[in-house]
Amino acid sequence: MNLIQSIVNNAAEIAALRRDLHAHPELCFQEVRTSEVVATQLSQWGIPVYRGLGGTGVVGIVKAGSSPRAIALRADMDALPMQEFNTFAHASQHPGKMHACGHDGHTAMLLAAAQYLATERPFDGTVVLVFQPAEEGGGGAREMIKDGLFERFPVEAVFGMHNWPGSQVGKFAASSGPVMASSNEFKIVVRGKGGHAALPHNALDPVPVACQMVQSFQTIISRNKKPIDAGVISVTMIHAGEATNVIPDACELQGTVRTFSLEVLDMVEQRMRDIATHTAAAFGAQCEFEFARNYPPTVNSGRETEFARRVMAGIVGEENVEQQEPTMGAEDFSYMLMAKPGCYSFIANGDGDHRALGHGGGPCMLHNPSYDFNDRLIPLGATYWVRLAEAWLSPDAGN
Repeated sequence: MNLIQSIVNNAAEIAALRRDLHAHPELCFQEVRTSEVVATQLSQWGIPVYRGLGGTGVVGIVKAGSSPRAIALRADMDALPMQEFNTFAHASQHPGKMHACGHDGHTAMLLAAAQYLATERPFDGTVVLVFQPAEEGGGGAREMIKDGLFERFPVEAVFGMHNWPGSQVGKFAASSGPVMASSNEFKIVVRGKGGHAALPHNALDPVPVACQMVQSFQTIISRNKKPIDAGVISVTMIHAGEATNVIPDACELQGTVRTFSLEVLDMVEQRMRDIATHTAAAFGAQCEFEFARNYPPTVNSGRETEFARRVMAGIVGEENVEQQEPTMGAEDFSYMLMAKPGCYSFIANGDGDHRALGHGGGPCMLHNPSYDFNDRLIPLGATYWVRLAEAWLSPDAGN
């Protein structure tokens, strides 16, 4: 691997900072201490800092030369509301909160890059360092954009990166087109008429109505969308009744919908609404239908993705830059890619063997209570950020 030696030399210092962040996780829009740590580090390196975008977001600006061109690099900062099983020294000190998705590591990699960029300034233009709050369900990217992120700091393109456990350290993955799905939730309440379970003819049972809906929803996936278009409808909660001999008044369904395009999402929402409403009516029941759109699909632009892949190949070799298989997970970097062209890529986090001491059982997977970011990624990820900015803002880049 062609790593930047000064970043390698400073990696232990950044790893210690990463472990401090891991020990003090903060949930979405509560990243007060984390933001302070980030802002303090940037300021110490002479980087102008802007705070408050998206509530607890931090933006650092590194300029060099005279070019008006600019690129944005983004890292997320928030933790998850879950209990950590690890017992090593830097385990979470806050019960019920944990960096189980590696956002502490994402922040550390971008900070390591920021330190080098501020010292060497090997480019001509502006690098906008975006430390984003509230990726885990809060839509922090959307809120930073609403607060004028790209109006105050205009850029040509924006890039993000996520660690990916299970693959060997030293590999990257990036693909153009959809790489993560939209995330949406639904809630349906079927209202009938309660009664004695031994006398169902005197009641209007909402349970078989709801069951009919669950079965019918799958025909949307199998018969209404094109077979080559991906989509998922998962009913994950059904609540009805309190006693075995009582037909309930109502039955509630909840679940999630995932798609890789807004066109498919529009179709799925409308068909679900039609099926729920008309199925209830056919049985003489009433229906309340709610559909909440959370994150849109994350769609990489082709030109920026190929550019990122070339930079990765220069660091780890073409054989270690893979195509990223799209996942039905969701990511609010999608909002940034709707505003600007760019690429959301993945960096391999290893198989968990970096957790030598004091970890709980289970695989080192994302959102797992035994997860920990692999500090070996810090110099690699930081080198990628630097080389990406350097190449993009090179006078000879031809972007």
